[in-house]
Amino acid sequence: MIKSYIFELNRKSMRNQLGLILLLLFLPFTGIAQYTEMINTNRPGVSQGAFSVGKKVLQFETGFTYGKEKHELLQTDAKIFGWDYSARYGVWKEELEISLIGSLQSNSVTDTQGLGIENNFTNFRSNTLGAKYLIYDPYRKMEQKGPNLYSWKKNNKWQWADLIPAVAIYAGANFDFADNPFTPEAESSISPKVVLSTQNNWIGGFVLVTNIIADRIATDFPTYGYIVTLTHATNDYFSIFLENQGFKSDFYADNLLRGGAAALLSEDLHVDLSVTINFKDTPTVLQGRVGMAYRFDMHDKDEFIEEKGKSGRDERRAEKAKNKALKKQKRKERKRKDDFEIDDDGGDD
Repeated sequence: MIKSYIFELNRKSMRNQLGLILLLLFLPFTGIAQYTEMINTNRPGVSQGAFSVGKKVLQFETGFTYGKEKHELLQTDAKIFGWDYSARYGVWKEELEISLIGSLQSNSVTDTQGLGIENNFTNFRSNTLGAKYLIYDPYRKMEQKGPNLYSWKKNNKWQWADLIPAVAIYAGANFDFADNPFTPEAESSISPKVVLSTQNNWIGGFVLVTNIIADRIATDFPTYGYIVTLTHATNDYFSIFLENQGFKSDFYADNLLRGGAAALLSEDLHVDLSVTINFKDTPTVLQGRVGMAYRFDMHDKDEFIEEKGKSGRDERRAEKAKNKALKKQKRKERKRKDDFEIDDDGGDD
């Protein structure tokens, strides 16, 4: 990954190389190849970056949440314990990954109106099996163009092109179980989920990820929302983030604010810590979350992402014609060699 990001490193070489390297750890980010030498994850936030983990990379991300919720209208207090998890694997092409993303939650709810009756229940909030594919990568063209060798200033200032993000599409299926207090449907169901992800990598060690989400489509309770995550690398091994998530449906709506930090322990392992709050009292939300991510790196070689569109087709046709010409030339050389050996063996001289 380091060598596939030579252009970005050159842009920051005079003042912020260390910050750029850490961006590889916390939000997937790439140039020509998806694979990175250091782990890249969707944690510590809950948004999805535009880039995959890399072909033949198996990655697990998990965390535990403890918090409290107080509902003024229902007059209840709840203690929350949750476990979130995801398994991601890069397949077929560098642009593609498949994933299982879900969470299990246990609530202990106390009625504060008088008797103090306590109700306990545990179930899955979500289980989604899906795939993400990178549609557009602007950093590929930046690398091909290369740095300006005559102007340090131009390589280290903000440019209008920095506003163009990488874009990916995620499509998955929710598997919801019957009699689940965390899901809107009373019966077991399978419903679609679609996410549009964009990602900007900026000078100064900043990464901005935006998700536009349509969840449980085609059910009686579809959910629509967004997530905006800003991550900043402060040094080689440490990053901080701020995230806003909003969603709305007839079942539940909220607006959440998260903040926290993550640290790299090795090339394949990182840990993180975050806090979540909201801005209403039906219910109020206060949660703490600690987690980690680990990958099994089976990546054997970099596979460069092909140019898409007409220019990509022209490029592949030219490469195919070149390979065909080389094979033809080799056949001619082999034939001349064979003819020479026959003449040498059978001649009178």
